Amino acid sequence: MAEGAEDSDDKTEDPSQRRLDEAREKGQVASSREVNHLFMLLGGTIIIVMLAPSSLSRIGNALVGFLDHPDRIADGQMGAVFSYLATEIGGALAVPMALMAALALLSGFVQHGVSFSIEPLMPDFSKISPGAGFSRLFSTQALAEFVKGLFKLSVVGSVAVYVLWPEFRMLDQLPAFTPMALLQHLGQLAAKLMWSVLSVVAAIAALDMLYQRFRHMKGLRMSRQELKEEMKQSDGDPHVKARLRQLRMERTRTRMMAKVPEATVIVTNPTHFAVALKYVREEMEAPIVVAKGADFIALKIREIAGEHEIPIVENPPLARALYATCEIDQTIRQEHYKAVAEIIGYVMRLKPNGGSAGASRR
Repeated sequence: MAEGAEDSDDKTEDPSQRRLDEAREKGQVASSREVNHLFMLLGGTIIIVMLAPSSLSRIGNALVGFLDHPDRIADGQMGAVFSYLATEIGGALAVPMALMAALALLSGFVQHGVSFSIEPLMPDFSKISPGAGFSRLFSTQALAEFVKGLFKLSVVGSVAVYVLWPEFRMLDQLPAFTPMALLQHLGQLAAKLMWSVLSVVAAIAALDMLYQRFRHMKGLRMSRQELKEEMKQSDGDPHVKARLRQLRMERTRTRMMAKVPEATVIVTNPTHFAVALKYVREEMEAPIVVAKGADFIALKIREIAGEHEIPIVENPPLARALYATCEIDQTIRQEHYKAVAEIIGYVMRLKPNGGSAGASRR
């Protein structure tokens, strides 16, 4: 028991998207019964307020016709009479039933979107185990549901009493009402009661939905070890690898661009390639490539060089050779020593004379 509590305490990390997707595939989504009750109550309210008069009128007309012509039964037309009644009653109830079915589907869609899984329909013998049933019956979740039910019953009951209490004063006047007036009064009272209860249930459903989502996310929490294991498994995904490779390239490019201001000279193609070289006579045996790039990256290197007044020298053959054979943060190859030495010497001769940092040489 203590071990289970310890395992639960270890799950302190929010669930990953992969875990959420796996839970959704198994049909494990945040769902509130109070939201379902809200939509069913909304459907009942719409039926009572808007659809009931026409539906009851159609059913009443069908029954009145049946009672006005009892001779049809005696004439052996019972089958036709009952077929007519079934058609009329079915037609009158079709719209309310369709509305309730649509709202039942809408309640699930509003909570968790479209989710289809057959796993909850698979037989699970642990659900019919007496021990498991006893544990669920006296679990913390069952106690919370019981308390929530009492709270909901008390609140809804209080609202109903508040709405109906003034009507008790009119009880002695009801016998004076005509049947149609009485029905109209009761219909108005039922609509007032339904809308009042509906507003309270809507507030309860909103709070319960927030609670169910919190409980769902808490139940899917992961330990740090589980997150590490999932990341290891995800590394085999080609999409994940491509994304990681892209991130590494972006970080490398960012670090490379940050070193361009330290360069001594930029050797260009002039437009397709750019190689930034750094040379400090007292510290280095040979120049180091601090940045290189082609096309758009080359343009960015030249822009940064211009902003920091770093000399730019155009030497297409050397720029192509340095770009192809030299790696970043490494010294240039010996075959390029002579050509690079001439360029660095040229740059060094410019500095004492205050030459332009953006001077170029072809």
